[in-house]
Amino acid sequence: MAGTYSRTAGVLVIGGGPGGYVAAIRLGQLGRPALLVEKDQLGGECLNRGCIPSKALIHLASLYDAVRTEGPEVGIRTTGQLQLDLAVTQRWKESVVAKERQGVASLLKSAGVAVLPGTVRFTGPKSAELTAPDGGKERIDFEQAIIAVGAVQTSLRGFEPDGTKVETAYDVLNWTSLPASLLVLGGGVSGCELGEFAASAGSQVTIVELMPQLLPGMDPDLARELTRRLEGRGVKIHTAARARSLDRSGDGVRLTIEKEGVTQELSADRLFVTVGKMPATQELGLDEAGVARDPQTGFIPVNDRQATNVAHIYAVGDCCRPPMLAHKAYREGVVAAETIAGLSTRFQFQAMPSVVFTVPELATVGFTTAEAQAAGFAAREARFPYAALGRAHASHATDGWVKLVADDKTGSVLGFQGAGMGVSELVGEVGFAIEMGATVRDLALTIQPHPTFSELLQEVALLWLGEPMHVARRTVGRPS
Repeated sequence: MAGTYSRTAGVLVIGGGPGGYVAAIRLGQLGRPALLVEKDQLGGECLNRGCIPSKALIHLASLYDAVRTEGPEVGIRTTGQLQLDLAVTQRWKESVVAKERQGVASLLKSAGVAVLPGTVRFTGPKSAELTAPDGGKERIDFEQAIIAVGAVQTSLRGFEPDGTKVETAYDVLNWTSLPASLLVLGGGVSGCELGEFAASAGSQVTIVELMPQLLPGMDPDLARELTRRLEGRGVKIHTAARARSLDRSGDGVRLTIEKEGVTQELSADRLFVTVGKMPATQELGLDEAGVARDPQTGFIPVNDRQATNVAHIYAVGDCCRPPMLAHKAYREGVVAAETIAGLSTRFQFQAMPSVVFTVPELATVGFTTAEAQAAGFAAREARFPYAALGRAHASHATDGWVKLVADDKTGSVLGFQGAGMGVSELVGEVGFAIEMGATVRDLALTIQPHPTFSELLQEVALLWLGEPMHVARRTVGRPS
């Protein structure tokens, strides 16, 4: 590496997303200052191109749609035509992202973390080459390293994005004008969230999903609820449908799909392709470092302390194992940092919460009833409707439900699923209950403030026990 600059680092952190920056901060707190290298912007995809900007746009579009569609019923009237100015919305969204990004930079600085821009490639088990944005090279010798490079969007041959007619989630998040019609190829979380954003903003949206339901792998009850609500607002949905070909000629796009042996052509102004992600591990030089990578998935195998097969190299976040969730990456980053600092720690959980930020919000944690029964539990569920909750009526949000899954023998809480306003703020409380080994009786005895959506947890617990207060008693529970 003659002719290059050189530096040393106790701990090299590759990637400044949720897993990487949290690991670096924790290292600094524990007296192990790190060198963090980020190729783009601090905060990674979550802060810059995912969680935060998407939720900002979803929030604004939901407000607009609620005023437009629900406002007259509750006494909100506008003079003239109600408009959503996406150019102004984008400026606001970017201000939110910039403020959050600056917050991350300040936290890293306060923890004594050195931050460099550029890309990193391993050149050996304890060395790497940094390529700066201007093309300059620098050798980094390190004692330990944490890989936190995240994941990248995948595509399909023949359906590659072009930034004009065929777009990625990144393109959608930066819209300054709204297409009259949009095809969404992929009915997973991103497709449903951003597809609904487009529908709320005023586009005619059609979602095409290969699997039999939207949100593959999620509780079918949640998928059915979202499908019902989307179709009710005019979104067209094709599940169990395979994309066969794409015609980009003309003013828009024409997508040919096949369902049950029958082909059909769908047309729209634009196509949004969102068919999954893969770990961004291809260009890291893992072979030079001796780090193993799954040849099929690209994930870097790790143990419960986030260590790879090379003991002093760790991996966290989307690049090491599913699920690809920022809150999982946060915890993994802490575990890796604490392991490096010599603390006794490990990555473990009984219940990983997951949320889809559509309208209604969807949330799940722990087992579904079918999963719990398959695992050998005497699982039973109870479902409580939003329509029986005072706060839901006061918030004009009575369409939804929460479902509690518990063991009929012990009363232990096993899982929770819900669809409705504010359910994303409830799922963590049930996750806590599962982690602590709480029973349904514990939830029922926990006094919730009134009037709030958190009362749903107490109400569904009472219903499971057969002691409901705000719905008619049914044979879904038993006194205990």
